[in-house]
Amino acid sequence: MLLENGFVLKSQKGSHMKFEKDGMIVIVPDHNSKGVEKGTYYSILRQAGLK
Repeated sequence: MLLENGFVLKSQKGSHMKFEKDGMIVIVPDHNSKGVEKGTYYSILRQAGLK
């Protein structure tokens, strides 16, 4: 979803990915098949300015 909205994957360290767009940085956990918890999902949307 971040990539579709113009964010670019800048780096990945361990299980966390750093996306950037226009100086805005959003950190997203990547724990393989576990998915993202509902609260974390909405937090990512808010940080990205998508909600």
